Amino acid sequence: MVTQANEPPVPFPHGDTRGGASVLGVGGRLATGPSMELVQTAFARELADQHTLFKGMSLADIAHTITLLEGGIIPPAEGPLLLNALLALHRYPSDFIPVPEQGDMYTNREAWLAAHTSAVGWLGAGRARRESTTTGFRITLRAYLRAFAEALIKSGIALVERADEYKSALMADYTYLQPAQPTTFAHYLLTFVYPLLRDLERIQQLHARINQSPAGCGSVNGSRIPQNRTRQAALLGFNGLIPHARDAMWQPDSAFEVLSVVVMALVNLDRLAEDLQIFATAEFNLVELADGHSRASVIMPQKKNPYALNYVRGATNELSGTLQAVAAFGRTPSGQVDNRVFAYGDVPRALETATGVATLMAGVITGMSFNATLAQTRLLQGFATATDLAETITLETGLDFRTAHRIVGRLVRTAAHTSHSMRDLTLSDLDAAAQAIMGHSLSLSEEAFTQALNPATAIAARQDIGCAASEPLSVMLVECHTALDGYLAWCQQTSQHIVAVEEELVRHAERLCGGVS
Repeated sequence: MVTQANEPPVPFPHGDTRGGASVLGVGGRLATGPSMELVQTAFARELADQHTLFKGMSLADIAHTITLLEGGIIPPAEGPLLLNALLALHRYPSDFIPVPEQGDMYTNREAWLAAHTSAVGWLGAGRARRESTTTGFRITLRAYLRAFAEALIKSGIALVERADEYKSALMADYTYLQPAQPTTFAHYLLTFVYPLLRDLERIQQLHARINQSPAGCGSVNGSRIPQNRTRQAALLGFNGLIPHARDAMWQPDSAFEVLSVVVMALVNLDRLAEDLQIFATAEFNLVELADGHSRASVIMPQKKNPYALNYVRGATNELSGTLQAVAAFGRTPSGQVDNRVFAYGDVPRALETATGVATLMAGVITGMSFNATLAQTRLLQGFATATDLAETITLETGLDFRTAHRIVGRLVRTAAHTSHSMRDLTLSDLDAAAQAIMGHSLSLSEEAFTQALNPATAIAARQDIGCAASEPLSVMLVECHTALDGYLAWCQQTSQHIVAVEEELVRHAERLCGGVS
């Protein structure tokens, strides 16, 4: 009989058994319960890290039980009793209070079941506890991956929308934090969309690998008790099996791959955050974050700190360290549990953190303002069109580019020493530089010289694929919009399918229970 949700938890002294189930192995291979030192360290950490896996483990246990019942392994009278208790536990009743004294999440679940049904002894038929946690881990990861993907898509959409808004906003692009060439703020923002699209492609591919079922793998080589792995996979919404049973149980690379993809995605967002933090300084004054993404100083009243960007940077650094830790976990003998025990907590936490970072960046991008007037003024007052002048000389006069580069370099050096900008220069100044380098002037027209120094003309001349001119920029905006819409559709459709399968699994278990109470 399943107790009501408001009944108090049933304590399990070490060595106690209920319904034929041995708690923590006591009474079997072990003569005593765990030491307090073990409970307060390893068991406490393991249990705390597995709370996130509860739903996935619950679904795995239900599917396992249904499969054994359908295969005639669990007696018809016992199966509905166990399923009924599993369904009650699936709702996380108030009397289920996991404690490290009972071990990990699996043994805590088993202890609760033992107090509520005599059929609990069938739960472990043909499987190790690690099978439940391994399957639950993958069920958890696939959901967290889709949530992360949706947050990245929000960031991508925000970037594309702001890029569309600033298609004509001129600015100097920066390399080494020095003005480099004329561009638009739109073209700059799309710098971060294409890596984001690659991140989404990696997540989609990773999700397909994570959504392979380890269920029914036993511990290393399946079980003599038929598990019907294909049936379990279908019940749980997996799109296939991990074919090798030992690999299904012990592979370390899935956690490592998840963190690798997460860190790659966050590094892209971090690069944007690093730039924006520089652009938000009083010295640059190109960007201002919304008040809601800033933090005031408690001592300096003039400060508006871009705190959201600091969080993005800090979280990226933290998860880079987690990636190294997860990689180290895998460096064990091939049948060693510590390559996943810590990952059970670290990887879902990392995905949760990364989802928050991507969501935050979407808000930052949407809420920030860009000082387009100052950006254009700085562009006009600087030397960002120097490359265009050198290229114009090559195209118009046939002079080799390296010599043209030297002439313009000398021109800029002279102008900088006399506090002039590119727009202050004249064709006579250029000829003087050419005379100093080559011994004679250039045959460049006044019109060509003037057009070469015009940032808008310089941008319009960049017509090749991927450049900042209006036509290629518009193509990229459409391309990015379309790709993001495709990934969003994939996320939504996949989530709807998996949620529907999981809900049907519970309904199927309820039907099999019949009138059991």
